Amino acid sequence: MNITDGDASKRMWGERRAWMVHTQLEARGIHHAGVLAAMGTVPREAFVPRDVEERAYADMPLPIGWAATISQPYVVAHMSELAAVEPGDRVLEVGTGSGYQAAVLRELGAEVYSIESVPALADRARLRLEALGYDGIHVRAGDGTLGWPEAAPFAAIVVTAAPTEIPPALRDQLADGGRMVIPVGPLHIQELLVVTRRGDALQTRAIEAVAFVPMRPPMAS
Repeated sequence: MNITDGDASKRMWGERRAWMVHTQLEARGIHHAGVLAAMGTVPREAFVPRDVEERAYADMPLPIGWAATISQPYVVAHMSELAAVEPGDRVLEVGTGSGYQAAVLRELGAEVYSIESVPALADRARLRLEALGYDGIHVRAGDGTLGWPEAAPFAAIVVTAAPTEIPPALRDQLADGGRMVIPVGPLHIQELLVVTRRGDALQTRAIEAVAFVPMRPPMAS
């Protein structure tokens, strides 16, 4: 039986995805079986612009327009692992971007609420996720610093753009025992933090230096 172009392309991307999981994630200390499976399942090539498609599985962030990026695979996996998402968890993502991180969280079994400050990116991500068959991901354009109060509290909050300080609304929307993974700091260099709620107290653990795009106010439609 002849292999169609579609079959060959699917096999090629599958091989690149498996290579990425082995060389970029497992080799750098990502061990969570669910995260590795999710990263090996979500078709990253579908979340990047066509002109950078060949670099979809490179160990680097890629531009997606509107001064936004899709984070490098390791960062997505690392933040997902730190969030310690369990099936059935309600998770808030701040900074939808391409929708890739939301898809990974959904593969982990989470119900995902994702906010994007750029309406055009939110619309594109929503359509892309729907086209790929992802349900259980709710996307809207808005101010990420305000969270999604009507869906709170959240077992995990994953923030993919960097504020200069942790927004109070996000602290308030974290469930007891929940974890927020967030880069905090000035432009170009921030600190990745894991904030865990224990009753009325918040415990903060610094993980490493990172560089994310800054959190910005919502754009007009």
